[in-house]
Amino acid sequence: MPFGILECDAVENVPGTAIVSDQDDLPPEYSLVPRDQLKHGKGRFSSVILVPQPSDDPNDPLNWPQWRKESVLLIIGLAAGVAGSYGPMLSPGFVEIAKELGISVSQLAQATAWMILTIGLSLFVLNPLAKVYGRRPIYIFSIVMLFISSVVGGTANEFHMFEASRIIGAFGLAPFELLVQCTIGDLYFVHERGTRIAFWNMCLLCGINAGALISGYVIENLGWKWCFWICAILYGVLLLLIVFFVPETCYNRESSIVVRAMVDEAKGDHIAAMHLETKQNKIRKKASEFEQSTSDSSINGIQRKMSYWHSLHLYSGRYSNASLFKVAARPFILFWYPAVFVLFAVFGVMMCWSVVYSNVIGVIFVAPPYNFSVSQAGLTSLSPLILAIIGEVVSGPLNDAICLYLTRKNKGIYEPEFRLVLIVVVIILSTVGFFGFGATVHYQTHWTGPVLTYGLSNMALAFTSTCLYGYVLDCYPTLNAEAFVALNLRNILAFGMSYVIEDWLVNSGVLNVFVVLGSIILATCSLTVPLWIFGKKCRSWTGRNKWLTEFMSDYD
Repeated sequence: MPFGILECDAVENVPGTAIVSDQDDLPPEYSLVPRDQLKHGKGRFSSVILVPQPSDDPNDPLNWPQWRKESVLLIIGLAAGVAGSYGPMLSPGFVEIAKELGISVSQLAQATAWMILTIGLSLFVLNPLAKVYGRRPIYIFSIVMLFISSVVGGTANEFHMFEASRIIGAFGLAPFELLVQCTIGDLYFVHERGTRIAFWNMCLLCGINAGALISGYVIENLGWKWCFWICAILYGVLLLLIVFFVPETCYNRESSIVVRAMVDEAKGDHIAAMHLETKQNKIRKKASEFEQSTSDSSINGIQRKMSYWHSLHLYSGRYSNASLFKVAARPFILFWYPAVFVLFAVFGVMMCWSVVYSNVIGVIFVAPPYNFSVSQAGLTSLSPLILAIIGEVVSGPLNDAICLYLTRKNKGIYEPEFRLVLIVVVIILSTVGFFGFGATVHYQTHWTGPVLTYGLSNMALAFTSTCLYGYVLDCYPTLNAEAFVALNLRNILAFGMSYVIEDWLVNSGVLNVFVVLGSIILATCSLTVPLWIFGKKCRSWTGRNKWLTEFMSDYD
């Protein structure tokens, strides 16, 4: 029972649990695993066993040069940042835009609500397509949709056209709430993921906060339509970068099965090893069919590196043998997996509350006692921008370092629950951020009070995404896309919140609203305690359940 994490009773290798640190004091059941046959990290990570194990194929994304991996992440991270700005970029000018379109601020907020709902629903279509046909076609589709929506928004002269642009843009925004994390899982090993997830979320939060910061000046000096035109220019550049420098990162992988088979064989569980070997053979067969379909990928069984121009193909074959309907149905089941449900409860709720901020900021600071101009109201996003960057810079490396430290203390065995340690920081920051914001606005303190607490709540969001996204990614590496779709059911909650928030604030006041929001966040954070204790048992049960195993398999 490492650090209070309950061991499972069944004798098998629990999904997510892995030998990561190559050291002499491994537990007896793992000591016979032929570690010399497993691939290790380089440099200061030379004692780290790579999870998942890369294949010998030079086209395996895990084998790509580090510069290529980082360039792909940089491009899609920048795209996620610009996409993140698309939703809240108009919040500093809500009053002005509503007046020009001849509608109320509440009606304008409803356009954002419909955009959020469309994001959530579109993922149930886009996820199966990305799972079966790869990430690259969906990335290209999303950028094209965002470019079109920006052009429509820039030419909108009445509310319905404005609303249509937001809904079209939702189809482009959706993949950046899902696919970037999946791409990180495609490219990086377990001990590298926390830092990369933090980088992605930093780009996203920078887009959300810097977008509002910059758009305040744009709206005041050029007009709100120029926000759309600037986005259209950026999306055009990003489209070219993705087309020419972001190849497909999906890969038909069998290496994790190989390691599990080694462990089961070493532990004397020959039946489990034979079962995994059978599954491995199925994967090999499908991978072989894929290689033949792409042609020229190997000569006499020796893998040949794919040419640059070949890597730019829009379609590169199927990456799952499961039907689109089956893949689309999985999120509704995965939602009830404890790891996914807690991710939804904590991160999903916290992201929903960010919708409240985007609606509140543009109204509170332009009214007495603050009387900010539109550009000054946009400057309030500087605090969450700076604190979110600090949070991401600290949380990613810290999360990976904690995991490696606890792994060494646990005799070289890694448990995904080790990523949950950072939730302690989330609780502290959320308490100060949400309760503090409500109190400072209610008692009309100096503007630094609400601005600083606004920033601390975003800093809490940075730590939340790093630990919980990393946790789910490590628990269910082959199901991360479906798991993150399940998380995006939160968009339905955010849709409802966007409809009621204006009236709730008017009727109850900012203090009462943010006390309720802060209390809900603390309640959801408390769910990580039973998850820490029983998480391994839950992973064991879902890994052993025959029906779930078959339904979630891509190669049956």
